[in-house]
Amino acid sequence: MKAFLLAAGEGRRLRPLTDSLPKCLVPIRGTPLLAIWLRLLEAHGITDVLVNVHHFHERITDFLSSCQTPVVVKTVHEPRLLGSAGTVLANRDFVATEESFLVLYADNLTAVDLRKMIAFHSGRSEALTLGVTPTDRPTEKGTVVIGSHGQVIEFAEKAAQPRSNLANAGIYVANQAVFEYLPRSLPAAGVLDFGYDVLPRMVPHVAAYRIDEFLMDIGTPEAYARAQEVWPGHLQ
Repeated sequence: MKAFLLAAGEGRRLRPLTDSLPKCLVPIRGTPLLAIWLRLLEAHGITDVLVNVHHFHERITDFLSSCQTPVVVKTVHEPRLLGSAGTVLANRDFVATEESFLVLYADNLTAVDLRKMIAFHSGRSEALTLGVTPTDRPTEKGTVVIGSHGQVIEFAEKAAQPRSNLANAGIYVANQAVFEYLPRSLPAAGVLDFGYDVLPRMVPHVAAYRIDEFLMDIGTPEAYARAQEVWPGHLQ
């Protein structure tokens, strides 16, 4: 199986740390976040990964060129950000021969069991399975309401009055059918985001998968400091 690992974000909330370092390379107990992701992918049988880069892109490509991993890594430089869905659309050929594939937000720290999530998705009929996790800051997240059969019946990105505290975890398993919900080409604005532009339109053709393993958004200095204390340091 192949995966998109989205690593192009500027990490503005994590400044000043990201003034000199891309967010995906910030160290967690001495190990770059991107290295933790590659270990996770290797542990769960992912063979190929496409990493999009933008902010300090040379630092990321240099790191990957020296990183020892059996996962085949392809980097794609985005001179301007395309958005999470925009990257997938622009690189559709990367997964053209795959029945299903992963889309992962590299700015999260997680020990999710990807094999379990992939198996869950394979037993569903929806075009996409969305990993969800509880949050105490629902107004800052994309939140979901889940129906009685495990499908997403409502998705709202950073709603002022969210109807749920279950947040988008930034971990998706998708079929080729997901491209039916994407435009043929990038919009004039050049940015296409899963949270704002795609997932609300896909409801109810999205399944929800509750992630029980460790998952943490390290997007602020406070969260990053906390991650150094609570990261278990092992993968499933």
